[in-house]
Amino acid sequence: MPRDLPIGNGRLLLAFDRTYTLRDVYYPRVGQENHTQGRANRFGVWCDGEFAWLSDEGWERDLRYEDGTLVTDVRLRHPRLGLLLVCSDAVALEEDLWIRQVRVRDERGTSRRVRLFAHFDGYLWGYADGETAYYEPTARALVHYKGKRYFWFSGWAGEDPGYHLFACGNKAFRGHEGTWRDAEDGTLSGNPIAQGSVDSIGGLELLVPAHGTATATFWMAAGLRFADVSRIHQVVLRQGPESLLTRVRRYWQSWVQPDPPRLETLPPSLQRLYRQSLLILRTQIDDGGAILAANDSDILQFGRDTYSYVWPRDGALIADALLDAGYPELVRRFLLFMGDLVTHYGFFLHKYNPDGSAGSSWHPWAGPNGELQFPIQEDSTALVLVTLWQYYRKTRDLELLRALYGSVVIPCARFLASYRDPVTGLPAPSYDLWEERRGIHAFTVASVVAGLRAAARLARIFGDDQFAETWSRAADAIREAAERYLYRTELGRFVRMLTVEPYGEVRPDPTLDASLSGLFLFDVFPARDPRIAATMRAIEERLWVKTAVGGVARYEDDYYYQMSRDIERIPGNPWFICTLWLAQWYVARAASPPELGRALELLEWTAQHALPSGVLAEQVHPETGEPLSVSPLSWSHGTFVATVLRYLEKEGQLAAAGWPSFLAP
Repeated sequence: MPRDLPIGNGRLLLAFDRTYTLRDVYYPRVGQENHTQGRANRFGVWCDGEFAWLSDEGWERDLRYEDGTLVTDVRLRHPRLGLLLVCSDAVALEEDLWIRQVRVRDERGTSRRVRLFAHFDGYLWGYADGETAYYEPTARALVHYKGKRYFWFSGWAGEDPGYHLFACGNKAFRGHEGTWRDAEDGTLSGNPIAQGSVDSIGGLELLVPAHGTATATFWMAAGLRFADVSRIHQVVLRQGPESLLTRVRRYWQSWVQPDPPRLETLPPSLQRLYRQSLLILRTQIDDGGAILAANDSDILQFGRDTYSYVWPRDGALIADALLDAGYPELVRRFLLFMGDLVTHYGFFLHKYNPDGSAGSSWHPWAGPNGELQFPIQEDSTALVLVTLWQYYRKTRDLELLRALYGSVVIPCARFLASYRDPVTGLPAPSYDLWEERRGIHAFTVASVVAGLRAAARLARIFGDDQFAETWSRAADAIREAAERYLYRTELGRFVRMLTVEPYGEVRPDPTLDASLSGLFLFDVFPARDPRIAATMRAIEERLWVKTAVGGVARYEDDYYYQMSRDIERIPGNPWFICTLWLAQWYVARAASPPELGRALELLEWTAQHALPSGVLAEQVHPETGEPLSVSPLSWSHGTFVATVLRYLEKEGQLAAAGWPSFLAP
């Protein structure tokens, strides 16, 4: 189930599913320590003897954000109960605090007594054992703790703060379902403490006038000690929940401004998605610099692992988009984060945890005959160098460059220049960007050329002309080898991968793959090169999903979350990044405004297949358009931002050359 609404502040991240049920709580690092492990943390409504959880059937749901903010705007109507709930959620800025304001409106024309119930299913530190939940009577709050992890829950309805009803209990063993069951009759047991595998629930009672509205507020504070969460509770009482919500609202409205030049020329749906993509990206970035791929624990059902890792490639490409969008500080933090992670070989590992430790991997260190092989995606190492150069070019932050030159640029560039296949001169085999096969990949080749060019430019700043010359020559040689080996005249296009047999034969993989876009994205070949044009047109023709949904698949017969074996019609599920790469090609080759038309269509396709909240998944179902795999996927949002900015830049260049705007009336 997708995560329709993530909210966070760089330390505390919460994510709600499509039923508006809280599923993920990460703290104190984004993407590390999920204190609910993806379990449902329910919210319920009792009125006139009837009860409904928000996850139940019968609700009409509209889940969005307030425009240009990370404050939710959720509307929930239940015709049978005759109630409308309007909910605003936010994570505070300075404090690790989640606030939920619920405005309940009567739609029957009678005065109503309504009870709201907030449930927490604790898995502190990511597991259930050894946790304590108890009622704190002086504040009428509920507290969960385990070691140095504390969560405080309270609320306010009426004149005085504090829960009106509460219960602590056990769950997930000996037949205990949890205290949430206790709420379904509209009352709670008042059990004050439980330990082991625990959950808790608190309730607030409202008197809602006929055709009128009453408001309740719930909050959760997170901290490392009891004193931390108790202090945050006092902040809520002192400043007031409404004031804190307003503060969050105004901050994010300011953060996402100003708009890039010419954004107003785009359709309103694209303007909104651009702004919301930046905000959603920010929720996936830890204050320590880690840019997480995705934080959606439902993916655990696929392989008992998540996307809550830093892939250096994804992070570098997203950082490039953030840099172009005007957020250099986030990019600086990412580069500092990566600066500590270069191995003594001169490359980055597969992926990392948000604290910088090595992430899980399926890339082996041993080859088929037991020999050492590097378990890497070489594009990751190369693209960090590209991002560092782009960061320096835009900011002139020589202090950061000096800090990273010796520890990152020199060892990584040396590795890229030397890790070469002796037969072709191309980068030696590594894993592809899809993490599925080992070989010499076009996307990797293109990124290595770009990485070496970036390293050469950086070396010249420090007077290392010999390094610069060596790395420039290596980049040129790899590009020439790419022209020689990756372009296949018998196919009339480039190929995605080469395999060099032990006896020296070079065997191409003719499978059409959207990642061939890297050959123009990283400026190895011009977008208007006839060979690139033939390759991209083949991608559009053969990888376009020929259903009402449309979009570009990763490659022919893509097995990941495969929904159809009708390969001619559905070569794979449509991916946002692949569709946007095609848009970027149309942008790059455009010589007049009408030639931007197809790029605009592809941007609008992206907006049409986003969730109402603006969240972009990794891929969508080829028949229904429903999100598949994780959501939000940071790479999808980063690529959308990058594509919009490239589109606007090209439109500006064409306007400066005297062309009228493509969208002009």
